[in-house]
Amino acid sequence: MEEIVVRVDGREYKVLVEETEEGKIIVHCEGEVYEVETKKDIEHSAVERLHKKHSSEEGAAEITAPLPGIIYDVKVKQGSEVKLGQSLFTLMAMKMENDITSPKDGIVKEIKVKKNDKVNKGDILAVVE
Repeated sequence: MEEIVVRVDGREYKVLVEETEEGKIIVHCEGEVYEVETKKDIEHSAVERLHKKHSSEEGAAEITAPLPGIIYDVKVKQGSEVKLGQSLFTLMAMKMENDITSPKDGIVKEIKVKKNDKVNKGDILAVVE
């Protein structure tokens, strides 16, 4: 466990922070215990929900940007065969590289972005059928 000082609504608290074997963050503060989600956890959860939505649908799947950023790398070409979970793009956002993967097995029917394009959350990056 690590002791740190945090400020919440202008008030400082000494807290103990630990990471569980499952990678969860637990914070002990004034006799209370809190499980904390990090920004990375929230972004990862959003990407998982997006993939579950698209992979459960038949037909074409639109791959969308989970957050605003810049396309750092395009790893596939139109007509490429892809597998579920295969990396399609790297999106640079908040100085972090985010891997955008295929939500299903299929063929890349359309790529709507190129390297260095700026994208907003929800912009369509590609279509996999």
